[in-house]
Amino acid sequence: MKNHTDWYYGCEPQFNYTCNKGESTFFKLSKLEFFGYDYGYFENYTYTDCENLCLKLCNCKGFQYSRIPDRPIFSCYPKTVLLNGYRSPSFFGDLYLRVPKTHVSYYQKPQEEYRLSCLSRIVGLNRNCVKSTVASSVKFLLWFAIGVGGFEIICILLVWGLLSNTTRRNSNEDMQGYVLAGTGFKRFSYAELKKATRGFSEEIGRGAGGIVYKGVLADQRVAAIKLLSEADQGEAEFLGEANTIGRLNHMHLIDMWGYCSEKKHKLLVYEYMEHGSLADKLSSNFLDWEKRFEIAVGTAKGLAYLHEECLEWVLHCDVKPQNILLDSDYQPKVADFGLSKLINRGGLENSSISRIRGTRGYIAPEWVYNQPITSKVDVYSYGIVVLEMVTGENPTIGVGGVKGEQRGLINWVREKVDGSGGIGSRMGEIMDRSVGENYDVRKMEILLEVALRCVEEDKNARPTMTQVVEKLLRIHKDRDH
Repeated sequence: MKNHTDWYYGCEPQFNYTCNKGESTFFKLSKLEFFGYDYGYFENYTYTDCENLCLKLCNCKGFQYSRIPDRPIFSCYPKTVLLNGYRSPSFFGDLYLRVPKTHVSYYQKPQEEYRLSCLSRIVGLNRNCVKSTVASSVKFLLWFAIGVGGFEIICILLVWGLLSNTTRRNSNEDMQGYVLAGTGFKRFSYAELKKATRGFSEEIGRGAGGIVYKGVLADQRVAAIKLLSEADQGEAEFLGEANTIGRLNHMHLIDMWGYCSEKKHKLLVYEYMEHGSLADKLSSNFLDWEKRFEIAVGTAKGLAYLHEECLEWVLHCDVKPQNILLDSDYQPKVADFGLSKLINRGGLENSSISRIRGTRGYIAPEWVYNQPITSKVDVYSYGIVVLEMVTGENPTIGVGGVKGEQRGLINWVREKVDGSGGIGSRMGEIMDRSVGENYDVRKMEILLEVALRCVEEDKNARPTMTQVVEKLLRIHKDRDH
């Protein structure tokens, strides 16, 4: 234990982790579960598969190997941080702690039981009170002083109460501003958000996770307030996940200002985006080719941050134009990231990442074929979004407006570019007609090439989002110079 008087600080190793092959082994801790901080979720893994996966990751502290209740298969959860641990006889699995082979003999010895360091007995204090004789005149003066002091205190309280009634609103707003400046994150009451949205009267969007309303907060900031429809987990779990999402900070991720958690009410408060979603602008044929290219680059940067740069591994699981919002300068911000953490985290059998998440037309093949879910599912969805931006065709319906199969758009684009003339010679047939003919053919050609790589059936053939960003920025710089 890091602190023997407070379990909150968690545990720390008594050794240094090593990435050298063959120097680590695992120590079994039965019926012990550490919640959260998973590198990923890998269903139907053997113990050997799970062990080899953890050994390949330098930051893997161990892995949880547990059976899904009522199913004969096991799941693997590599752990990057060991916090929120508890032991339960009803838990269907064990934790395997990664330790150097040189420490195996130490852990095979009986270990002392860790307890908080508290006082083991109550100690009585000897206090002898000496009764003294006080003259009656002294007692009178003492009581007189107490009376005058009490009267003054009552007067002060009355005056303070009158003044506070006139300045309460301003002081509350100042305090809220101070809290936001210090933490950037706030817990709202349900009554505050109901008032801000005028009783949830102005709906600006909806999806599988809930309904989004426009509201004006007490400090006059315009906000997008999302009422979650499936957030049925406990208070502590919701608050932990909400704070994790609130700490994520990137110019191409929507800013989360706070949350509300009161009984069954779970809400998230985001900044409001003036130009709405990418879906709205695509349907209205409002975006020129330059805006579309910048939106593709910015969205890739936001997803790359979620996958590889933030402190905790985050999958979006529902990348689509409706979840890419545009600010006053048409800079994109990815929204609804992290909702796979907040929705249906009640247990292994209800784990949000063990069932299909996403929107028809943007879902990667891994979801359908029950393969391990990695960041490549977001890469696939991003590729579909880029194809939609380039062609102007909706992937949920066939090209030309006739309802078709899910990947009809992919097949149509590939048929166009598989000819001997190359992509550039066919861009005129592929490009969204609303853009017109005045566009940078080379940039849009590279954008289309990246999109087709992102939508490969084999996830290993797809690039990472960081590689996508590097590719797009390279052509951006080359053309500018």
